[in-house]
Amino acid sequence: MVSARAQGFFLSRSPAVVATSETPVVVLGAGYAGVKLANELSRKTDGHVPILLVDRHPVHVVRTELYELGQLAEKGSDVRKWAIPIQRVIGRRGVVYREGTVEAIDLDRSVVTVSGEQQPYSGLGVCLGNVPAYYGVAGAESLYQVYRLSGAMRLAHALHRAEADSSALPAGERVRVVVVGGGSTGTEVAAEIATTDWRRLVGSSSRPPSVTLVCGALPFLSGLSGGLVEHARRLLHDAGVVVDEGRNVTGVQGSEMTLAGGGRLRFDIGVWAAGVEAPPLIRALPVPHGHGGRLAVEPTLQLPGHPSVFGVGDVIEMKDPRSGALIPQTAQAAVAEARVAAENLWRLRGGRSLLPFEFHQRGMIVSLGRTKAAGRVARVTIWGSPAALLKSLVEAEYRATAQSGRGAS
Repeated sequence: MVSARAQGFFLSRSPAVVATSETPVVVLGAGYAGVKLANELSRKTDGHVPILLVDRHPVHVVRTELYELGQLAEKGSDVRKWAIPIQRVIGRRGVVYREGTVEAIDLDRSVVTVSGEQQPYSGLGVCLGNVPAYYGVAGAESLYQVYRLSGAMRLAHALHRAEADSSALPAGERVRVVVVGGGSTGTEVAAEIATTDWRRLVGSSSRPPSVTLVCGALPFLSGLSGGLVEHARRLLHDAGVVVDEGRNVTGVQGSEMTLAGGGRLRFDIGVWAAGVEAPPLIRALPVPHGHGGRLAVEPTLQLPGHPSVFGVGDVIEMKDPRSGALIPQTAQAAVAEARVAAENLWRLRGGRSLLPFEFHQRGMIVSLGRTKAAGRVARVTIWGSPAALLKSLVEAEYRATAQSGRGAS
């Protein structure tokens, strides 16, 4: 808990922070969107506008790399690659970090409740991300997930234990891993598990796991071109991943999944990567919502009827005005939205007209194992080792930029 505040502006634990009586701009969530929004707004205002960044954890998690389960298993409790201290990430004048849980958002009173304390805001950035969507599938919440660092760590440790014990299995048997979800998250998780050198990690007597990817009724890797999808299928096959397409999981009980049509799959480790939705707090707000309870925002990223409130990142649903397609739920899109939200918060203070958000996809790369990937950058299709190298370079650049306190580029 924070023991002191001035005129509603929470003081951080950093002694370098100067108190101010001005009501701050509050940014909820320190993921890709929140960190970029706070840093960008600080830059535009030269630190003269107080900005309060709220998150329940003191670290910024590099969520796009949480599929790296082999590395997580190898590192154990050392998660510095995936978790960067927020005080290092913000690193800008005027931005204060407040550790706490967002419990309520009162849009009419312009107040948020953080760990039992009310905080007024002059502007609000809602960047609270998402939670796993279970679509009413009984038992699905019992499976592992990689949408949070804690979940990815639990899965990595479970895989490590299971592989360490695999030599004791009856002859010919292996650890059975089933991953549910045929999007980029499920695909990357399945490929990572299948291609990790578990014998190096846990001993030469261990047996590599059998990995099945259940894609469901939606198209496998929807959003990628047909040619790239075929490359992905081929690379998954080469990695030993069995791809089960066209059947949704309808229930999970114990170590068995029921599939549409009556099929069943037994597993030792099950992973749910079938999609995400807005957190309950967001779903309960009295504003228009889209699929999965996401906030339906204006072209300027404002919430309808609340001009000082901006939704950014995975928490919103917005259509590209040019194509009519939904803006993807990616880190790339979240960072681009954060730039525009920061610009519009700045313009709003000066009474100037606001900018509409326009998304320009720079590319998309899906990891397909420790040294393989497939994707499209600009108009160039790449796959195999070159795609994997490019993806690793982009991820390394983000980490270096975030640790410098400049946010994502």
